[in-house]
Amino acid sequence: MIPYSRQLIEQDDIEAVTQVLRSDFLTQGPAGESFESALTSYTGARYAVLFSSGTAALHAAHFAAGVGKGDEVITSPITFAATSNAALYLGATPVFVDVESDTGNMDVEGFEQAITPRSKAVVPVHYGGHPVDLKGISLVAKESGLVVIEDACHALGAEYRTTGSRGRGVEGPSEAQRPRLETGDDWIKIGSCEYSDMTVFSFHPVKHITTGEGGAVLTNRSDYYEKLRIFRTHGITKDPSKFRLQNREPDGDWYYEMHALGFNYRISDIQAALGMSQLRKLDRFVSRRREIAERYETAFTSNPLFATPPERSYAKSSYHLYPIRLSDKLRRNKSEIFSALRKAGTGVQVHYIPVYLHPYYREMGYKPGICPAAEEFYQREISIPLHQGMDNETVDTVIKFLRRSLNNG
Repeated sequence: MIPYSRQLIEQDDIEAVTQVLRSDFLTQGPAGESFESALTSYTGARYAVLFSSGTAALHAAHFAAGVGKGDEVITSPITFAATSNAALYLGATPVFVDVESDTGNMDVEGFEQAITPRSKAVVPVHYGGHPVDLKGISLVAKESGLVVIEDACHALGAEYRTTGSRGRGVEGPSEAQRPRLETGDDWIKIGSCEYSDMTVFSFHPVKHITTGEGGAVLTNRSDYYEKLRIFRTHGITKDPSKFRLQNREPDGDWYYEMHALGFNYRISDIQAALGMSQLRKLDRFVSRRREIAERYETAFTSNPLFATPPERSYAKSSYHLYPIRLSDKLRRNKSEIFSALRKAGTGVQVHYIPVYLHPYYREMGYKPGICPAAEEFYQREISIPLHQGMDNETVDTVIKFLRRSLNNG
């Protein structure tokens, strides 16, 4: 079976993990800090905080943003449930905004119309690795005082063009605020937080790089950084400068204080070492994914059976997914086509069932039809295999199986 995505572990990754296993620290050691520093260097953000999963990172970002009971968090329904679940964890209400029919990304005008006095944050999803219209979302959010949390779990290695994107005339940050990164031609890495308050990444094995399970939040704000760090460690600090019980002397050097209801969301040094090794190869991995996407595009251009994923002028997708959209003729046979591809050894997947259609959300009162473009997208979408471990022969096999299955569909 050719999986739609999977990790690529090489000998240097194994050696990096082995080195940690032979060291004094399996967790809470130097590897985590090194990986965080590497992430900031790569993206241009000032701070990075590692977490045990992308879900934990989303939870922490919402906490740092001050999301709580009575708040609304605006997001996309074309995502994994963890995106909106993070709002529920803190007692807030997810508000789903419809998507662009081709990219699957949040529609900016829909976002603007969804804002109410209870809106606290917006969480746009870079679906499939294709950046959303960050400038447009940033301007609308700024006008309404909303925190912007990028769900970039699909988009490590993707880039956004700061000139030529829509953005409705929004001005970029001052030169002093720009990230410490030069990508040329006004391109910035997703994760720089130039147009957002925080960016969330996932290091699950199907993503561009892996730590087994893991995630991170990047930010340029020191206050968010401190909140993120304390949240992942039970809400506890050991920093004397932050102790609140200043009317008494600490009992001793072992003293610590709990300031918030945090969680054990730490990542181990074993995982961080793997992530650090993988990060060194990220550009190679993304480049290979883009080569495969180009090979698919060449093979499938102008075919009448399905549409291929677009790439906006302001986006360089990192192609976590290659989502095709079936034609009107074939969409009603999606289940049969999906099964046929699987039987042929092509491990296709569907991304995603709109979150609000899940029974848990339906029982909360969400109803079908609130995001018609998202539901249409779901009815047409199939993700075909694309990952850096595929050689050209495997790619051509997927092309052959897809053509055969669709022509019979």
